[in-house]
Amino acid sequence: MRTSQLAEQAGVNTQTLRYYERRGLLPEPERELSGYRAYTADAVRTVRFIKRAQRLGFTLDDIEDLLHLAAGGPDHCDAVRSMAGTRIADVDRRIADLRAMRDALDRLVTTCDQPRAQRECPILHGIAHHTPRPEEPHEHD
Repeated sequence: MRTSQLAEQAGVNTQTLRYYERRGLLPEPERELSGYRAYTADAVRTVRFIKRAQRLGFTLDDIEDLLHLAAGGPDHCDAVRSMAGTRIADVDRRIADLRAMRDALDRLVTTCDQPRAQRECPILHGIAHHTPRPEEPHEHD
């Protein structure tokens, strides 16, 4: 299929596809005699995976690692275990952060029944007292 067809089926624009190719997330397709790119059906699945992973909070670097693992990963099982273990720990951190946000939202909904002067916003309180993890960017970064 051509670039525009892939973009339509995957729900992205053509510039996104070219960017994914440049980054190595999407293999560069064969070219037709006319010069048009000729993508396979696998390209649609790959782009949809990339977009879904982004919606789940993964960076393109993370997604590159995930695609590498899905393709068989490094040649040595130790490297696969290490890479997968790092990703599992990251997912667990994200789940914990999302659970904390959900709990804060529950507390916010509960406080809405109180008089305005007694309401507290646990989300703002949590953000104000949040200590960034070492891997999180700071304001001056």
